[in-house]
Amino acid sequence: MLDWTDRHCRFFHRLLTKQTRLYTEMVTTGALLHGDQPRHLDFNPEEHPVALQLGGSEPADLAACARLAERWGYDEVNLNCGCPSERVQRGAFGACLMAEPGLVADGVKAMRDAVSHIPVTVKHRIGIDRIESYDFVRDFVGRIAEAGCEVFIVHARNAWLQGLSPKENREVPPLRYELVHRLKREFPALTIVLNGGIKTDAEIAEQLQYVDGVMVGRQAYHEPWQMAAWDERFFGRSGPAELGPGGREQVEEAWIAYLQQQVAQGRPWSQAMRHALGLWNGAAGARRWRQVWSDHHLKGLPPAVVQGQASAARLGVAAHVAQGARAA
Repeated sequence: MLDWTDRHCRFFHRLLTKQTRLYTEMVTTGALLHGDQPRHLDFNPEEHPVALQLGGSEPADLAACARLAERWGYDEVNLNCGCPSERVQRGAFGACLMAEPGLVADGVKAMRDAVSHIPVTVKHRIGIDRIESYDFVRDFVGRIAEAGCEVFIVHARNAWLQGLSPKENREVPPLRYELVHRLKREFPALTIVLNGGIKTDAEIAEQLQYVDGVMVGRQAYHEPWQMAAWDERFFGRSGPAELGPGGREQVEEAWIAYLQQQVAQGRPWSQAMRHALGLWNGAAGARRWRQVWSDHHLKGLPPAVVQGQASAARLGVAAHVAQGARAA
């Protein structure tokens, strides 16, 4: 989710769900150790629980970054062993690390030794390239568990390291949920979270019969209103957004207040607004609402002014649809 789940995106998602754990975009150890740490690590208190996802392979560097994660107040530090992009492979991390479980184990142990209060977790695939044997992922998980990792987030597809783009790697290798279910059966003491291809709440509920958790990525980003029901359905708690007719308006008002804070701090609101363009998806007038917010001619106006225009456009279409329904 590079360039997607930044701090603005995560704040927006917190207006929809308080209980779902949020993850940062993957940050490389080099960017943290040699770059602008506050830019990469700062987050809003409202984002808790939030995990920092790292990309790297050197145990000493991973340990240093894990210490930073704990110092900054993250609730978890996660090592990415699932990203298949060529750029990531050139950095010797991501999915290619599944071929080196010993190195991953060393990195996990170094990270665990570096922190006192937060868990170290691993996100990975079920295999790499044409290796489709369950034994491969079983042995990988077993080796990393020996190093002290107790939480595994498993993307239920292989990662093909050659010949496929990252997008194709999310679509072409077949989903094999049964391998993730088998991991949970064979490692009952571990927390196994399933990732990959899950779209509906019914599918989430089905998978929770076999595993401890479900990670949802692009579906949640593109259809954010879906998250508004998760706290009640999956955690048994009231969520921050009303589920009735006025719920989306409530979220939109809170989001506009956030955008206005960004402008007051000298940041253009458009950088954050891109993450919320799916708020009205599935409702009448959603397309017109998105078009107004995406109009570059309006980016110099205050967010509240643009909101007025976007709402008028959305409600105009909604009224037209309602009138058509009455006529029918």
